[in-house]
Amino acid sequence: MNKEAIKTALAAIITDNFLDNTKALLATLGYKSDKTANLFGSVDEFINEYDAPNPNTKTEQEFRQHVKSVQFIFQYTTDEILDNPQLQLFESASFDKGNYQSFIFCAVELKDNDYSRTKYAEFTREINKRLVTPTVVFFRVENKITVAFADRRPNLTDESLDVLGQVTLIKDIRLNNPHRAHLDILSELSLEACVKWIDEKKKQKNFDGLLAAWIAKLDTEELNKQFYRKLFTWYEWAVETAKFPKDKNRFIKPEEHVIRLITRLLFIWFIKEKGLIADELFSKSQIQNLLNEADFDSGDSYYRAVLQNLFFATLNTEIEKRTFSKESPNEHRNFSRYRYKKQMSDPNELLNLFAQTPFINGGLFDCLDSFKATSEGGYRIDCFSDRQYQKLSIPNHLFFDEKRGLLPLLEHYKFTVEENTPIDQEVALDPELLGRVFENLLAAINPETGETARKMTGSYYTPRAIVDYMVEEALVATLSQKCQPTDSNTELWDERLHYLFDYAKVCDDASVWFDDQEIDAIVKTISELKILDPAVGSGAFPMGVLHKLTLALRRLDPDNTRWEALQKELAGKRAAEAFNTQNQQERDDELTEISDTFERYRDSDFGRKLYLIQNSIFGVDIQPIACQIAKLRFFISLAIEQEKDTVADNFGIKPLPNLETRFVAANTLIGLKQQMSLKSQKASRLEQALRNNREKHFHATTRQQKRACKDRDEELRAELATELKGLGAFADDADSIAQWDPYDQNDKADWFDSELMFGVTDGFDVVIGNPPYIQLQRDGGRLADLYQPCGFDTFTRMGDIYCLFYEKGHKLLNSTGHLCFITSNKWMRAGYGKKVRNYFILYTQPVQLLDMGPDVFDATVDTNILLLQNKIIYDGVMTFRSATISTDFDRQTDNISQYLMIMVSVWRCQQRTNRGRFSHLKNLI
Repeated sequence: MNKEAIKTALAAIITDNFLDNTKALLATLGYKSDKTANLFGSVDEFINEYDAPNPNTKTEQEFRQHVKSVQFIFQYTTDEILDNPQLQLFESASFDKGNYQSFIFCAVELKDNDYSRTKYAEFTREINKRLVTPTVVFFRVENKITVAFADRRPNLTDESLDVLGQVTLIKDIRLNNPHRAHLDILSELSLEACVKWIDEKKKQKNFDGLLAAWIAKLDTEELNKQFYRKLFTWYEWAVETAKFPKDKNRFIKPEEHVIRLITRLLFIWFIKEKGLIADELFSKSQIQNLLNEADFDSGDSYYRAVLQNLFFATLNTEIEKRTFSKESPNEHRNFSRYRYKKQMSDPNELLNLFAQTPFINGGLFDCLDSFKATSEGGYRIDCFSDRQYQKLSIPNHLFFDEKRGLLPLLEHYKFTVEENTPIDQEVALDPELLGRVFENLLAAINPETGETARKMTGSYYTPRAIVDYMVEEALVATLSQKCQPTDSNTELWDERLHYLFDYAKVCDDASVWFDDQEIDAIVKTISELKILDPAVGSGAFPMGVLHKLTLALRRLDPDNTRWEALQKELAGKRAAEAFNTQNQQERDDELTEISDTFERYRDSDFGRKLYLIQNSIFGVDIQPIACQIAKLRFFISLAIEQEKDTVADNFGIKPLPNLETRFVAANTLIGLKQQMSLKSQKASRLEQALRNNREKHFHATTRQQKRACKDRDEELRAELATELKGLGAFADDADSIAQWDPYDQNDKADWFDSELMFGVTDGFDVVIGNPPYIQLQRDGGRLADLYQPCGFDTFTRMGDIYCLFYEKGHKLLNSTGHLCFITSNKWMRAGYGKKVRNYFILYTQPVQLLDMGPDVFDATVDTNILLLQNKIIYDGVMTFRSATISTDFDRQTDNISQYLMIMVSVWRCQQRTNRGRFSHLKNLI
């Protein structure tokens, strides 16, 4: 397909004749027809002519308000296919044998100049629900068009109706200068490309096949995999080509250096979509003239003079404090100063470009060089220094090579800051992509999974459909346990709670489903939740939790009134618990900060997300780089809720929080050697002081504030260790506490304690995730030797590490908490799983056990999802929701897994609301 012809056709749409010029664009793509309806563009005429199953909805009212005109471009039918001599692939005798016999194309002009993806999706459904055949909608807003397509399938109970599926958008195609990714996508939707796909995939040679081709061409999953494959090729090239410091005091593998670089650049690429960073900084033609290199292509100044200054002295430095280093001894380790002035031919122009970027904060762009000199035991990781930069060299061609460079690769794709949902998506790379990319990269550098992961095509992560399902089921089970309906109708309570997390119902009025008392109870319960992913990886499950809880709060408390009051109540409670370590001024400052946040973001998700992250969501991973990536996803999620204001302080952007004490690098499976139940009053005060100091660090923005919190943390840990030693605690435990620095982004603890690390004293309401699957006997039994002394009931040397995560996860729950894991299903039948099966029977209440079988991951492993609750026993009888089952059974049986599934079936049959929730899950992945 000639992309220049597509570009020319797009440019013509800028003129007034939207209908004819859109018809010309479709002709360029191979779709031509004379069949059209005699509509003159009237919105009322369209709505009156084509009835809706449920008229006069809120969406219909907004459709009338915002749509300027609706016109049929044409209907594309069997006749047009069969009359096309180039499409001999199709046979007239069989073409009509399918669910659909045509496509309809519509042209819609909108009144305003900016619409969200959700609004486009709503309008697309409003049109499609009135028409009986797949309908493609071209929306025009000023000099941009958006192409929208709604997947549909026949209704199984009423053949005269269709079920509308996910709406897919090619959003904001610039008519005068289209993004190259948009040209690629439109080219792939051409009739010629679709027919070729049908032939190659051996699909039905009819309109059902054409519909399948459109769906496949708009598949963001394949887009993500394609991007990952290309990025991984660059990653391997960069690891081989770049030079990184080999500091004896803190050695970081080249692979981790490259992953961190990708992390930072992808974050920048996403916020660049918000207009927060100048495009010119990534343009070779503009940037090479600002640097002092005779041969830019063979040099290495771009990473230092541009990217490092952007990372550390711009994004991580308040605007008013940005200036060049004076290269004096006192300035040598001041990482907030611009450097490498001698490598710039036009420093002022570079500063002007940097000046378009707000102060972001958040830790992602902290320089990781130590403040100590290397001679004093310090180390250099980023080498952000005018003196020692020779230790690090990343050639310019790694970024700018036209065929292999990272920046041309990123420019080839369209990025969007809105995460795709099960009901609407944009054909672009969304923030969830980060999780998918980095889950694979982390697997590739993990010795346990590296060889396998390097052979993968980009699916070494938990699919979004699985994450959404597990998160929703765990949250509903938890809220159902903690909140009760006012009408005592428990039969429908779970169904009503599921409604809260249904993206498809996002426009419905929650007050119809819940009364004020129920809303108050649910919002308060959400504010008190504690949720942990003990093997966080790239953060897929914590992000899933954040999205689902944000959706529920948005619907229950649209103006944030309840949520704001609860955050102030929690702040007051923290102040009351802080003894003498927090004065009145600090308490007042926190309350003022909360008020300011909600005043600025009253109608936004920012306040919802910020305080969910602060109070409710936690993660642990043994790989420090994994924690950095998980934090990155949360940073993006907060950043996308903000809009640039060129006349406001810091361009109207609220600096991001510091998440070092929300995602920690540690070994979840190993606790401290002694549970320190015997504590002095002083030890309790010191632990509370640590928690209070870390809350202060969460909101700290200036380098001075953060440094003060870090120094105070070190002092308090040392005092606590001394006090614990005096109480008789094991010395190595006390030393472990003193030495653990949560702010060191490249270190990890070989132990985990939720109270000391997160301040969670009573256990978690939800423990959720996808723990690793590693045989303990591998590598000569290295992991078996490590975990055998830890006292696990489920341990066997022939077992798998995920079995230990089941036990540890259960022990981290509070008395009514829920655990939800996806793991290998071998524990259900294998000999090593016998201890796990016994453990579940003795200590837990299974709620759902779903045997997924193969194909969830590209990895060759059969999986299951298990949702369980802490067990409640009364006089030898286990209370299992509404089913009561005696625990008197033959524990020697090798088929306890069947017993578990029977227990689950008893409960699930009594809970009609769960029927069908899993039936289509595997079709989504």
